[in-house]
Amino acid sequence: MRVLITGGAGFIGSHLAERFINDGHTVQVLDNLSTGSIENIAHLKDHQGFTYNINSVAHEPLLAEMIDRADVVFHLAAAVGVKLIVEQPVHTIETNVHETEVVLKHASKNKKLVFIASTSEVYGKSTDVPFHEDSDVVLGPTIKHRWAYACSKLIDEFLALAYWKEKRLPVIITRLFNTVGPRQTGQYGMVLPTFVKQALSNQPISVFGDGSQSRSFTYVADVVEALVKLVGEPQAVGHVFNIGSTQEVTIAKLAERVRKLAGSNSPIHYIPYDQAYEVGFEDMPRRVADITKIKELVGFKPQVNLDEIINKVVDHFRKS
Repeated sequence: MRVLITGGAGFIGSHLAERFINDGHTVQVLDNLSTGSIENIAHLKDHQGFTYNINSVAHEPLLAEMIDRADVVFHLAAAVGVKLIVEQPVHTIETNVHETEVVLKHASKNKKLVFIASTSEVYGKSTDVPFHEDSDVVLGPTIKHRWAYACSKLIDEFLALAYWKEKRLPVIITRLFNTVGPRQTGQYGMVLPTFVKQALSNQPISVFGDGSQSRSFTYVADVVEALVKLVGEPQAVGHVFNIGSTQEVTIAKLAERVRKLAGSNSPIHYIPYDQAYEVGFEDMPRRVADITKIKELVGFKPQVNLDEIINKVVDHFRKS
């Protein structure tokens, strides 16, 4: 199989590329390195069947050529991270919406299978937890830039499903719930690598808000396994799937577990949202996936629990 991964030098994309190369497939990566890193794919450069281009998805002639050479496109390129989203709302919206549009347009010419990486953020402020793919979404007002990311990813989903309905372009949408693991950085507000780096240097662990907000964290290899399973399942086409863990933890408890497993003496400091991000920032109180749909279709079940995930991330930072 010939695989194209946009954002393939990023955290998830590089792990996905590695998996397909190890399975004997050919892989093309397209990444502008805005949030990815060439170091993430350096170990793949000498593998036969692996190629990469440092460029933007918005470079349509190049994108069209790469899609023509692919059987399946994993569109992972996006503006990600709460910090980036709050600080650069124009970039967030333009990147997420326009680049998805051009991927779908060019894939549609030869009906190439497209995976759209969406996010649990699309559920917004809904309190109907755990979130199911058919659940209503509840976004905050447009004056809160925090919701621009969720809105842009919802547009991506609507557009992809429209291409499936109207043009019969095969698409699969995956909503990812806090994917974590080695190679993820805390540069744009990702909580686990930030906590681990702070703990290992015995700096204060910065918890935003009161720490009562809860999340479920999924190990990147489990996410990759889910994507590999879906690509081989024709019945997945035209559907939306949650990919996440059902193991819920508050951010305050996460900080405590990171401190303990890292053997750290770091104090835990609580920082109000308006100091961490912007005045009036709103957050999701809980974010937990209902994974019944993907489990019933392809047998997906996360294999790595939270303590194992933390230990793997700690080991990664100690070695880096």
